[in-house]
Amino acid sequence: MVIHEKALVEEGASIGKNTRVAAFAHILSKAYIGSDCDICDYVFIENNVQIGNRVTIKCGVQLWDGLRIEDDVFIDSNVTFTNDRSQRDGICSENVACTLIAKGAFIGANATISANITVGGNAIIEAGSVVTRSVPHNAIVTGNPAKIIGYVDAKNGKGTSTEKSHHQDQSKVSTTVAGVTLHTFRAVPDMRGSLSVGEFEREIPFKPLRYFLVFDVPTTETRGEHAHIKCQQFLIAVKGSVRVVADDGRKREEFLLDRNNIGLYLPAMTWGIQYHYSSDAVLLVFASEYYDSSDYIRDYSEFETLVKRNA
Repeated sequence: MVIHEKALVEEGASIGKNTRVAAFAHILSKAYIGSDCDICDYVFIENNVQIGNRVTIKCGVQLWDGLRIEDDVFIDSNVTFTNDRSQRDGICSENVACTLIAKGAFIGANATISANITVGGNAIIEAGSVVTRSVPHNAIVTGNPAKIIGYVDAKNGKGTSTEKSHHQDQSKVSTTVAGVTLHTFRAVPDMRGSLSVGEFEREIPFKPLRYFLVFDVPTTETRGEHAHIKCQQFLIAVKGSVRVVADDGRKREEFLLDRNNIGLYLPAMTWGIQYHYSSDAVLLVFASEYYDSSDYIRDYSEFETLVKRNA
């Protein structure tokens, strides 16, 4: 490790191999910092703080008790982590994080991060954002309060409705996400009213045992954020529009469902996210299985582990 002569590292602080501590940084005695980290000028690190490996913390950042930062995180200059009474009273133990910044996250300059939340792995918080709620894995957020505006590496689905806005015949388009397909059903316009139709086990890949509707979702809210072990799903925005991210643990695509003859098939072991609901959106979901809470995978890290195990 390399500690600048004008840095203050109190006796007992744990600092890993090849970590660099710049001038005027102050690290308290019970702080833990991993290997190959960069701690820049005027960074303050309190006692009950744990920092992983290959973490960069730029100038003017204060890290308070109860903060856990996992590997490969980048925190830009003057990011503010708020403190609160629960932390000051010691409710955050040495083994329990009040605030968690998960592996690979990026936090832009001058962002503010509220206490007692989680910033998910590989998430991006844009500069100046005020984050008051937990951020999902891979989400990109901005604003005050911060809202999700996209997902990391989620390419626009190549069968989106805008590409097929004049296509009236049934078709199925494969995507880069394993098993996920985008379907355009026949649309029959008529002066008496229009009709769209799809047949189960012919055009829709399974016979459903359950359906549900999602509606009246505030535009700031995100739905889904889980995968299923067995259950297959088929999504149709029967009214309004909604964006759907499909993720197989290796690749992810984002799809705009904005017409009632467009449907998206999500096979089992697909991480699904729905967000940016229009104010009038009604999302119809057909499911291949009856509801079973044990069929849900709600933690993205667990999902990634299962994907690798089944590869």
